[in-house]
Amino acid sequence: NDTISRIAPVLCPGTHVTTSKNDINYVVTEYGVAQLRGKTAKQRAEALIGIAHPNFREELREAARKMNLA
Repeated sequence: NDTISRIAPVLCPGTHVTTSKNDINYVVTEYGVAQLRGKTAKQRAEALIGIAHPNFREELREAARKMNLA
């Protein structure tokens, strides 16, 4: 189907970013809350994967492994 995850391993080329990663304290989805402040990149990746839609978690874990974040 056309379902996509809003939690993505990387941004598309040319995507404009207006907030740095250090400005994000919490990310909230219908699957939970990820507290990101003070966490390492690996911990941030794990927390975000944990609040992604269950159908996308394995795909996100694989992407994290490829980036040495898992």
